[in-house]
Amino acid sequence: MKSLLAMLAVTTALTLPGIASAGQVTFTTTMRDYGGPGAYLAYYVTDASGKYAGSLWMAGGKAKYYQHLSGWTRATAGNTAEINGITGASVGAGRSLSITLDLADTLFDAGYQLHIDSAVEDMRDAPNEIVVPLTADGVGKPVSGTRYIADFTYAR
Repeated sequence: MKSLLAMLAVTTALTLPGIASAGQVTFTTTMRDYGGPGAYLAYYVTDASGKYAGSLWMAGGKAKYYQHLSGWTRATAGNTAEINGITGASVGAGRSLSITLDLADTLFDAGYQLHIDSAVEDMRDAPNEIVVPLTADGVGKPVSGTRYIADFTYAR
């Protein structure tokens, strides 16, 4: 029961539609044409001190591959309960993924950072491929990935 309450508290802190000031944020991730199978992507947030604050989205549905998203795995101790109900399909080479979430306004300009880990079967993993501060100034500004992600933007 404690873990359920803790998970609910973290989820509520990150997504507060109807409870506190929150708004829709769209994350758009465009993959490079890396020539392999679909990538698994983990989207998660850390606070100003680098402490894990919560998971936002997981692209890829087979839990046996989540260990390859090593930044996310380290942050969550591999707890798949962190992503219950927030998963989607893996993202193919050269394709884009757009997801829209309700995020608390308090996450912006408060030191929080969005992390995206990526992994592709039989290829090298890319923990923390994208790390971007959640700021009003960062809206719409593309950030390049280091391995599989061509670019990432967010819009409010």
